[in-house]
Amino acid sequence: MRSKKMRQASVAALAVAGLVLAGCASDDGDTSETQSAGGTWPGDGNSNCEGLEQLADFGDLTGTTVGVYTSILSPEQEQHEASYELFTECTGAEVSYEGSDQFETQLVVRLQAGNAPDIAYIPQPGLLQTVVGSGLAVAAPQTVSDNVDEWFGEDWKGYGTVDGTFYAAPLGANVKSFVWYSPSTFEKNGWEIPETWDDMLALSDEIAASGMKPWCAGIESGEATGWPATDWLEDAILRDQGADYYDQWVNHEVPFNDAGVAESLDRVGDILKNSDYVNGGFGGVDSVATTSFQEGGLPILDDNCAMHRQASFYGTQWGDGVTVAEDGDVFAFYLPTTNEDNGKPVLGGGEFVAAFSDRPEVQAFQTYLSTDVWANEKAKATTTGGWVSANTGLDVANLVGPIDQLSAETLQDPEAVFRFDGSDQMPSAVGAGSFWKQMTAWITGEDTQTALDNIENSWPAS
Repeated sequence: MRSKKMRQASVAALAVAGLVLAGCASDDGDTSETQSAGGTWPGDGNSNCEGLEQLADFGDLTGTTVGVYTSILSPEQEQHEASYELFTECTGAEVSYEGSDQFETQLVVRLQAGNAPDIAYIPQPGLLQTVVGSGLAVAAPQTVSDNVDEWFGEDWKGYGTVDGTFYAAPLGANVKSFVWYSPSTFEKNGWEIPETWDDMLALSDEIAASGMKPWCAGIESGEATGWPATDWLEDAILRDQGADYYDQWVNHEVPFNDAGVAESLDRVGDILKNSDYVNGGFGGVDSVATTSFQEGGLPILDDNCAMHRQASFYGTQWGDGVTVAEDGDVFAFYLPTTNEDNGKPVLGGGEFVAAFSDRPEVQAFQTYLSTDVWANEKAKATTTGGWVSANTGLDVANLVGPIDQLSAETLQDPEAVFRFDGSDQMPSAVGAGSFWKQMTAWITGEDTQTALDNIENSWPAS
């Protein structure tokens, strides 16, 4: 999974494209006509291909190759490639994988040069809208649309839809609405996992009274400093104001400095700007701005703090020899709700499968990636952990990492209301600019209204 600090490359891509981003459509929209190579489907009679009968529509694809372009590099690349072996067995088509650490920038360059890949894994809805704006993206075939309707929530399909046309099925996912903690420390002190936000604050008071700082945090991330604080605010808005309000805020139908946003930022401030609560292991409140996000939660290991809010991908930051499990050195719990009327909000991210060709083998590969079969093949191929999908057909038992299993259970919870990271959907001048900068200024002393006014005033006029 990619962290938000990686968005710097996509900001450059958006500047190259020169396109204005709009909010994702929620309509499931048009699809492209299914193409077929003819001939007998190679999976016919092969028991390994059960559950993939849709692929018969594309005929015999032997001798063809599908090119995939992505930001996902080794060791994840090898795990992805292993998950494609069943596709080749059942269709005859090969998959050529190309990973790049300059993906977002180079994808737009390639589109402008007329050198589009067959398939690209897009890590943000905003970038998907940019590539659709190039006029080169191809609507997903009906088989993909049907699979997404069956295996994913409506919200996920909306993020792959632009101007009423469905282009891109979800691929991987991550959950940001987590609080990391030490199970042994909680057990030793008799602390219970909080069920509500008020419970979490009461626990924070109890921990502070014991002499330990309840929270540690870090928002430093080079040029992307501030992004972890934006996640805090996004999670709070979802909990306080609800998903509809959140969507309106992301699309600037609600001003950035609206009273509801200020209420939620003040709620975050009750933790992050509270000198009784932070910054365990690092110093005072100001140290939050100078502590790297990679190091932000590490004082939990030394009992210098008790809790750290960060995404599922933070599981890779704990270092060698640290066991991430419910009975291990560290684990995570769901960031509690503030308003039961707003369901169980889940903030997260993920990738989407966009195509630039409607050749039969390309459509077949899109279809394969949108199935429950592929989700389980990918889970079994990811032997080191660190991957999850929002596909409800994913068997959680096939995920080897406890935090991956927790993430999948969170995403599959019928009460979950998923929303994509807000700043990844906003115009880059805000989402990767003023929002990051003003959250940093707010942490170091700027008041709530001034910070929000400054972000509102930075929103592009058109």
